[in-house]
Amino acid sequence: MPLIRPKSAPISLLETVAEGEGLCTELKRLVHSPAKIARSISAFANTSGGHVLIGVDDDGRIVGISSEKETLEVIDDALRLHIEPMPALDVHVEEYKRRMVLIVSIPESPDRPHFHVEEGYCRSTGRRIVERRVFIREGSHNRAATDDRIALIQDEKRPLKVSFSDRERRLLQYLAEHARITAPEFAEHAGIPLQEARRILVSLVRTGTVRLLAESGAGIYALA
Repeated sequence: MPLIRPKSAPISLLETVAEGEGLCTELKRLVHSPAKIARSISAFANTSGGHVLIGVDDDGRIVGISSEKETLEVIDDALRLHIEPMPALDVHVEEYKRRMVLIVSIPESPDRPHFHVEEGYCRSTGRRIVERRVFIREGSHNRAATDDRIALIQDEKRPLKVSFSDRERRLLQYLAEHARITAPEFAEHAGIPLQEARRILVSLVRTGTVRLLAESGAGIYALA
């Protein structure tokens, strides 16, 4: 398997388990689906990084894993088959009362967004399709990112360039009067392509002038 070499200092198993699941921690009794564990791995890589503890129940009981080799094979399949590009990982095993816990540590990735890739079916046609989604970590859950959040992640790789032209000033005036706007609404209001509208909004988010909210799966922008 090509992936796994411990590189960072091990976390404290008992302290991490005691803190429970959250933004940077997920507890798994076991893993058997590469596609499912790939969601967690990609979500941590796309957000602030984190740890997946395999062999720990949701209530914090350390039950251990039955086979380190089989668990590593599931993680390897998750990386090779379900995440593009492949993120970096540190993996090591800790033992507690003769029970093995596999700790997967995922750093915040400089190569994000990492796409979760999974085969599915189109409901209308019944044909097999390949779904490519970006998952992010929100609290103790993995959420599919909106197009606006994906655009923000991609834009963070680029040098920040913002010019307050008439379009930006009109946008800020609109937000002062109406409180919020979506990228399609701004595109229609300004008479510009959706991609350009989203680029302007994302740039203003990066300056701290505007903030991106997530409500009902839609990207909504408001004044910061």
